[in-house]
Amino acid sequence: MKLLLTDSGVKNASMLAALVDLLGKPIAEASALCIPTAGYGGQYGDPGGPWRFISGRSPNPMTELGWKSVGVLELTALPSIGKERWVSWVREADALLVNGGDALYLCHWMRESGLADLFPSLRDTVYVGLSAGSMVLTPRIGEDFVGWKPPTGDDSTLGVVDFSIFPHLDSPDCSENTLAEAERWAAEIKGPAYAIDAQTAIKVTDGGVEVVSEGYWKLLNPAS
Repeated sequence: MKLLLTDSGVKNASMLAALVDLLGKPIAEASALCIPTAGYGGQYGDPGGPWRFISGRSPNPMTELGWKSVGVLELTALPSIGKERWVSWVREADALLVNGGDALYLCHWMRESGLADLFPSLRDTVYVGLSAGSMVLTPRIGEDFVGWKPPTGDDSTLGVVDFSIFPHLDSPDCSENTLAEAERWAAEIKGPAYAIDAQTAIKVTDGGVEVVSEGYWKLLNPAS
């Protein structure tokens, strides 16, 4: 997959240009599936959050970017309908738009549904993550971000990328997410990690990593 890992959706022109570059065509010619699942798992999750994400009425631009078509892929439903139906939906989509919420809950259902097993074969699919939707692809999220408790009992996630993400840096809605707190968190994570704000995304293609930002970010624990 080609990845655009955001903090708060596609918030500025630089991120939008990065998305179009990953798609290889205008957004108006691309189809997307949105995945609201993580929005149900968070401590403060409620039915309104997934609805706002799906309908494009959240403050985090994802579904409302002008796609040719947008469908909903609810991961908790997939085990009951059979892979012969939904795998083709995923393979035919140009982009997967993955909501924020609880990263470990999302990770659990990506595995349980079988979606995570498809990821290595989706070479041309663009994955656009929002907060937890971005963090789920990292090796671990750190104890600070553990809410829903997974059966494994730890903070490990899918490990599609080799770095972790500290989101919502200096956000007015997350006053505790300071750079000092990010540095303390990163010391426990040990591996490479990015602290990013709402105006920042991480673009990943063929193993190459590029930070796309009109805001502030910092690489913590850089690899030697």
